[in-house]
Amino acid sequence: MGWRNRVAAFWIRRRRRPISATKTIALTFGAIILLGACLLTLPAASRSGISCGFRPALFTATSATCVTGLVLYDTWSQWSGFGQVVIISLIQIGGLGFMSAATLFVFLLHK
Repeated sequence: MGWRNRVAAFWIRRRRRPISATKTIALTFGAIILLGACLLTLPAASRSGISCGFRPALFTATSATCVTGLVLYDTWSQWSGFGQVVIISLIQIGGLGFMSAATLFVFLLHK
């Protein structure tokens, strides 16, 4: 067996398997939550101009994306207009819009 055949056999064994649709949706959902949390930690997202910290922002982003409605702070008194837009965007993405887009994306990838 020549060195080229050994290299080819090595790469064939090591090639990555495609990520399943379920894992793709879960990873994208997590990425959206992290992006929302990072946006909510910005000082521009707070009415006082002081960051609320990562954990409260992560909880708020997770709650908004999962459309549960749980909050640590009153939305009107804590979050500025920018923060409220981020929260409402997370609610919209986490609802029917995200699942519809993800399903369409997965179906398009498999064709």
